[in-house]
Amino acid sequence: MAECHPVGFQWVMEAKARGATLIHVDPRFTRTSAVADLHVPLRAGSDIAFLGGIVNYILSEERYFREYVVAYTNASSILREDFQDTEDLDGLFSDPSTWLYESGSGNDDTRDGESHEGGGLHEDAYRDPTLTHPRCVFQVLRRHFSRYTPALVAETCGVSESSFLAVCSALCDNSGRDRTSAFCYAVGWTQHTVGVQVIRTAAIVQLLLGNIGRPGGGILALRGHATIQGSTDVPTLYNLLPGYLPMPKAGDDDTFGSYISNHTAASGWWTQFPKYTVSLLKAWFGSAAQAENDWCYNYLPLLTGDHSHMNTVADMADGKVRGYFVMGENPVVGSMHGRLQRAALASLDWLVVRDFALIETAEFWRSSPACETEVFFFPAAAHTEKDGTYTNTQRLLQFHHKAVEPAGDRRSELWFMYHLGLRLRALYAGSSLSRDRPLLDLTWSYGTVGPHDEPDVLEVLKEINGFTVADGVPVPSFTALADDGSTACGCWIYSGSFADGVNMTARRSASGAPWGFAWPADRRLLYNRASADPSGRPWSERKAYVWWDPVASRWTGHDVPDFIVDRPPSYRPASDAVGLDTIAGDKPFIMQGDGVGWLFAPTGVVDGPLPTHYEPQESVMSNPLYSQQRNPTRLEWSRDDNPYHRPFDDPDYPFVVTTYRLTEHHTAGGMSRWLPWLAELQPEFFCEVSPSLALERGLANGEWATISTARTSVEARVLVTSRIPPLMVGRGRRRRAVHQIGLPYHWGSSGLVRGDSANELISFVADPNVSIQESKALTADIRPGRRAR
Repeated sequence: MAECHPVGFQWVMEAKARGATLIHVDPRFTRTSAVADLHVPLRAGSDIAFLGGIVNYILSEERYFREYVVAYTNASSILREDFQDTEDLDGLFSDPSTWLYESGSGNDDTRDGESHEGGGLHEDAYRDPTLTHPRCVFQVLRRHFSRYTPALVAETCGVSESSFLAVCSALCDNSGRDRTSAFCYAVGWTQHTVGVQVIRTAAIVQLLLGNIGRPGGGILALRGHATIQGSTDVPTLYNLLPGYLPMPKAGDDDTFGSYISNHTAASGWWTQFPKYTVSLLKAWFGSAAQAENDWCYNYLPLLTGDHSHMNTVADMADGKVRGYFVMGENPVVGSMHGRLQRAALASLDWLVVRDFALIETAEFWRSSPACETEVFFFPAAAHTEKDGTYTNTQRLLQFHHKAVEPAGDRRSELWFMYHLGLRLRALYAGSSLSRDRPLLDLTWSYGTVGPHDEPDVLEVLKEINGFTVADGVPVPSFTALADDGSTACGCWIYSGSFADGVNMTARRSASGAPWGFAWPADRRLLYNRASADPSGRPWSERKAYVWWDPVASRWTGHDVPDFIVDRPPSYRPASDAVGLDTIAGDKPFIMQGDGVGWLFAPTGVVDGPLPTHYEPQESVMSNPLYSQQRNPTRLEWSRDDNPYHRPFDDPDYPFVVTTYRLTEHHTAGGMSRWLPWLAELQPEFFCEVSPSLALERGLANGEWATISTARTSVEARVLVTSRIPPLMVGRGRRRRAVHQIGLPYHWGSSGLVRGDSANELISFVADPNVSIQESKALTADIRPGRRAR
């Protein structure tokens, strides 16, 4: 976090100065490790084993926050008799249809892969608050993680048992009624074939300890760079509409009625789904969207499959995609398997690139003489040259003001897309074809400002915030949205950011609050109803955050309550309750249909209701827990141009590789390798190796080394350092040292400083839930000398 998110890390350092304990778990000793109270190096790709060991410790040592677990999780829910765990099937789960609760109640309204649905009302007959029923979630959880012992963690992760137990003890000691602990993670946890389940394991730990919905707790995804959080909120993901509404799927959601029926929950806050959908369609299609034409729902494209990045690149390489826009990305350097990325780009008819400089993705054709792709480069405006908002890792929208006009032909993304839209609409203005109506009916008339006719960002923010259609008055929050066409809203979770016509994202209080706008509803901590006990009283005075005021008959406290503000803790829904009336007064997780946090996920994940340790696609050891080596539902691209290594113990690739970034460079280097002062600080691509690996392979500090996978080879300067030590894994006669190689991924063939790209080495393989690549754990070989040309 100190290396990759230094601005946020200042608050960690402030907490440490006040007495907080800082633990860093990472294969490398980094800037974060240097200020941590404890650094625990582990084998890349073994995170679930490590976290699962913590779960086992919490349960076996009875360190869980029992009152919180019983009241606020699904620990007491009883599972079906036909559910079989990985303990029963040697690393596999029974069919997903068996993952439901005993009665089937609580799951009837769920759909595969939709994170916002699920739950439904439980029947008390299918719960066991004593947590002793052999099929209740708590007991299933206990059995599932029972083999994740300190010894197993040590042999799998390469950590010492004493270090692991020190982490467990510190975490448990700092959790409970009076104290909370937080996890901070980034792509070191997510870029794996089990990435989603790594985060799920952390969520289980935090739910067991009572660290969710309480101040100082939580799981923080560090995603502050270039408004990454905002890019998934609004979004730039192929399978979501703004505000995490699912994209319609062909065959399932062909009609508006089926879409609404499929995705509106029977209970919980997602019963409001129709309001957000209709308001979004009204924002996009204005007066053309009417009840009689289903609000122009048929204008939305239907998903026909997985159109995430790797599938799209494979389709490009196979000639199935003709054109491609690259904006704010540099896939030739920043994405996996650079050779396949370049081959895909060379198969296009046309490519549009927008960036600050001629990055590698804009100039790939120079090294491809036969390339016939027509490449258009548009210079982009920097953040200092445009108005707008960033949304950071804590869901905080912050407005930034333009300092100077963009020089020359530089333009903002907003300018580019807006004027492109105007030109397209002009080209199709005379069309009578029904297929062109979505473009022509689109609301596309923002006011412009400045010498370049830049769209007024405040008009865009107003549309995102939402407004009443009759008079254009901004709505105060998403609770004012309706499903009758009377409101329009571009992103329901951002509603309130322009309430009363005031740019709430530009607030800058000297005292720190209010500062910007935190979605939703300017709420700084999600699920904060969990900071109070079921009766509405704070778990402790030290951790008081929001609570029920019996005199005022409303929730109050230090934050905007994440709950229906006048709903008393004693409220219980009637059996025929609908909509928001289904939310009980003692169920804080209102986005879940059953109102509780899920230790066991009966739906929403593809690869299992409980996290399970599987080895990476390419590993140096066999799975020590099960004969099932790898995630059985992982996404593979079995192509001649995407070769994989043996699952484990490949003699040609005996070492672990993990990638990372440096403070001095930014992501793929498009904003840093062209700057002399940053280029001077980190001038060359390098590899970090331990002294013992350097001795074994004959590597000399400062000299060249070639790192190879089945995809390609790269060369790097050698940095011999004890910061990436070898780890002892396995047991008995199979116990051995594992060497890891650290590679920063910022360099490419352009810029003031140049070098090979670490991501060239990585294959196309992905997590089955979110299609994210496995960049943080793979196998490779390393030899002295420069690579062959």
